[in-house]
Amino acid sequence: MRNKVQLIGNVGNTPEIITLESGKKLAKFSIATNESYKNNKGETVKETQWHNIIAWGKIVDIISKYVLKGSEIAMEGKLTYQNFTDKVGNKKYVTEIVLSDLVLLGKKS
Repeated sequence: MRNKVQLIGNVGNTPEIITLESGKKLAKFSIATNESYKNNKGETVKETQWHNIIAWGKIVDIISKYVLKGSEIAMEGKLTYQNFTDKVGNKKYVTEIVLSDLVLLGKKS
């Protein structure tokens, strides 16, 4: 089995484009996915999940030109987990999806 994630959602923030000292570019943004279901009272409940996305390489150029806050995208990537200790000694955990493929959905602007 492979580590593979596929999501369709809306971009939650304007992608942050970072150029590293090496010249490599990195894009960071989040997307929201929504699910609806009926609870035991018959009421429709809508749940939103937020996902942190990072991208490297040539796909960053596409993201910087065409991906805006609110854009609907379909994406594929892999899950990564990191942990670190913050300045006050607390252990922090981060889950991100490293983007490998992107499809822009919705209307052209």
